[in-house]
Amino acid sequence: MEITKDMLVGEVIRTKPESIDILLRFGLGCVGCPASQMETLEEAAMVHGIELEQLLKALNS
Repeated sequence: MEITKDMLVGEVIRTKPESIDILLRFGLGCVGCPASQMETLEEAAMVHGIELEQLLKALNS
């Protein structure tokens, strides 16, 4: 399953638990945050100043 910018952070974590390490490496500490259930990867990347394409590439590799 490909991870896309429109997926919720919480959905990514549930779908691919190994993504937690990648999210943390990129500076997304929201893995346990309630916002992860309402925030898309695109929104999280924007808020945290992360290059979305690099994040998606890492999550899908």
